[in-house]
Amino acid sequence: MVLGDDIKLIFMDETTITLDPPLRACWMKIGQQRRIPATRPGEKQKRHIFGGYNWVEDTITWTTAKTKNSAAFISFVEELLVKQYPTGRVILVMDNASYHKSASALAALSLFEHRVMVIWLPPYCSDLNPIERFWRFLKDKACANKLQDNIDEVVKSAEKTMTVQNNPCTDLRYHVSKNL
Repeated sequence: MVLGDDIKLIFMDETTITLDPPLRACWMKIGQQRRIPATRPGEKQKRHIFGGYNWVEDTITWTTAKTKNSAAFISFVEELLVKQYPTGRVILVMDNASYHKSASALAALSLFEHRVMVIWLPPYCSDLNPIERFWRFLKDKACANKLQDNIDEVVKSAEKTMTVQNNPCTDLRYHVSKNL
């Protein structure tokens, strides 16, 4: 796909991180088994990351929220369209989550209709959204097989991985477009 310099193609989605680390396969010495500690009993702590993956630049724009709802989504849209891409045309590709299509979310998106085109993915087709592969990479690097003491440490680890993703000078980036 060829886009003009002034058009940004952004794949949007959300993911949830918790104190419960995702478990991934890993190498172990013969006769030894790696132990992954379990979280302590109590309230499940979690945060939601709203993200926009720039397909051409392999960069991510994100915000974190305690809840996954229309207000948090609108806050992310403002971060994306007012701060990150204040000018130029933007194509947003996103799924059909209820908070994406709420009256308040659609009203917020309509404020940018002169320069934003929204493409809605078909229902239940998350595999069509390349940011899903980035979320897997993020959780592998920042969360997998690691037990943190509190949710703020998990968020800090995720934000560090996303900051590295936006640095074009490092080899630690994930290139979604090259891993399809």
